[in-house]
Amino acid sequence: MLSGIFVVSGARNFANPERLVPAAKPITDRVAPLLAGAHPRIPTDTATLVRANAAVQFGAGLMLATGRLTRPAALVLAGTLIPVTLAGHPFWSNDDPIAKNNNQIHFLKNLGLLGGLLLAAADTEGKPGLRWRAGHRIGHSRRSVRRAVRTARREARIAVLSASTARRLPG
Repeated sequence: MLSGIFVVSGARNFANPERLVPAAKPITDRVAPLLAGAHPRIPTDTATLVRANAAVQFGAGLMLATGRLTRPAALVLAGTLIPVTLAGHPFWSNDDPIAKNNNQIHFLKNLGLLGGLLLAAADTEGKPGLRWRAGHRIGHSRRSVRRAVRTARREARIAVLSASTARRLPG
């Protein structure tokens, strides 16, 4: 259910990015120099960046919906949601109280979606997480080492007893 908004809006925004260009322009103007510095062939025009973001949201939304690579897909969606929220719902810059209230509601909605995506990214689907597995492996290794030390000490005692017994035997 969480992915539905990203699949639908991703498809809609990919097909018609021009309607979002005015709202996205302030964010893309800040990001464009970074992209140009990273690689000269990366497009930096606003419509292409909106379309790329929409394609990523559509693809990651489908991955999350189908249960394939859900944790990375949720992280990618969370990453794309931040600039979309900042560009699309800047309630702090609205003078009109109705527009400010509307943008604030959508901003908080996106914040809730971000929280859900972060929970989905942390979800291990009932399987133990990496931290637990690493701790469990360390504990298992410690027990194995203790067992090996006890066995080595026991074998050494047996060897000492055998040697002393062999010295007492004639011949």
